[in-house]
Amino acid sequence: MLLYMGSVSFDVVSLKNAVVVVSKRSPPGSLYRSPQVFQKLWPYMQAESNHTHNFLMTVWNSKVHQVWKPCISKDTPKEALPQSNGLFIIEANGGLNQQRLSICDAVAVAGLLNATLLIPIFHLNSVWRDSRGKCWPLLRVYVKRDSMILKSSCFDNARNHVNVVRELPGDILERFDNNISNIVNLRVKGWSSPAYYLQKVLPKLEKMGAVRIAPFSNRLAQAVPSNVQRLRCLANFEALRFSNSIRILADKMVDRMIKSSSHSGGKYVSVHLRFEEDMVAFSCCEYDGGEEEKREMDIARERGWRGKFRRRGRVIRPGANRVDGKCPLTPLEVGMMLRGMGFDNTTSVYIAAGKIYKAEKYMAPLKQMFPRLEMKDTLATAEELAPFQGHLSRLAALDYTVCLHSEVFVTTQGGNFPHFLMGHRRYLYGGHSKTINPDKRKLALLFDNPSIRWEDFKRQVRDMLRHSDQKGVELKKPSASLYTFPMPDYCR
Repeated sequence: MLLYMGSVSFDVVSLKNAVVVVSKRSPPGSLYRSPQVFQKLWPYMQAESNHTHNFLMTVWNSKVHQVWKPCISKDTPKEALPQSNGLFIIEANGGLNQQRLSICDAVAVAGLLNATLLIPIFHLNSVWRDSRGKCWPLLRVYVKRDSMILKSSCFDNARNHVNVVRELPGDILERFDNNISNIVNLRVKGWSSPAYYLQKVLPKLEKMGAVRIAPFSNRLAQAVPSNVQRLRCLANFEALRFSNSIRILADKMVDRMIKSSSHSGGKYVSVHLRFEEDMVAFSCCEYDGGEEEKREMDIARERGWRGKFRRRGRVIRPGANRVDGKCPLTPLEVGMMLRGMGFDNTTSVYIAAGKIYKAEKYMAPLKQMFPRLEMKDTLATAEELAPFQGHLSRLAALDYTVCLHSEVFVTTQGGNFPHFLMGHRRYLYGGHSKTINPDKRKLALLFDNPSIRWEDFKRQVRDMLRHSDQKGVELKKPSASLYTFPMPDYCR
């Protein structure tokens, strides 16, 4: 049995041995009242339309105390690489950026072990729908001609620092009876240290001549020596490139966004909007769809995570999830937040998203607030997008590129996509991620108050913007990811 439990508080009066419930009320922030808040605040937004200064030109005020520039050298090392200790093979699974992480970590481990890296094998992932053998759109190798979606020269920079091969050498094939599965698959714990690889993996590599680690996801610790970190940095920020077919269309889309934003100097806002049906279902949050929405979400949860949400004792607490800031922001909520921060109705906005849940209903108010709204299917023609349909990782690569070049990036739900993007933006823009990362706990309280004044709402969300501005230049902590915080390493 699946139980829904709301977050309801009771005001009670005790009469000797009896307890009488006088009233009940929901804790602040536990209900979805954003449409009511919008109806209250919309006239004030309209009154300010076209009357504010060009906010995109001055949105970021924090100054990086020193100008950060990549320290990486693209020159070939003067000394030749030493003789390899053996072949290092991994399988990269997960979505677009999870595979990216695996590849970059594999380059770092190969350098650490002085091993020869086989261009990674890519695992089938049912969410991303790209069939096994069709490589992730950052490498154009290890695939048949008709499925080349990756750039063949992407490992050229890495080859200067790590031995890389596209296919199994003949002597290795012969040694293992022409069957890659005969190569020992080592079980490595997540976040293993360089010392572990040197003490446990290297001896087996030297003895057998080849080892596999499958899957290879989050198998290298964040804190590693600078020479290993540098290889990660090299692979992620310099060596990996989208394929030509993706880059050509992505660059066209960026150019179109810049041209449509000529009134603001070519600057635009991008939003990673996670309001797809599966995301809404997994969050176990409630919106304003009533019993029909509950039925749809139960079906979606069972379809995507069979039995997970029906286990004995499992209780869904939508109100508690909302109070904790775990609910995906709706398009309406994103729009209100941006208008409160100072972005008026002339702002060009790009939405990076999959198929939005009940898009006609939920996207309408966002378009009302921001008429200059674009998505993949409005920025590119149907003919241009045809080769990408059915390949969600390729579509995500288009979104990634358009978001990368925006003046402001808004993340709404976390995950690998925004984490990698924030790091990439820091790498490109002198150390500032130029990213709005809203406090969703605070937003839940604001959106649950239909009587809130426009001036109070603006003050609260502009505090969030200032906080995001300050955090944009944050330096990497020892336990943090280089992929999100490239400073101060910057590939040194």
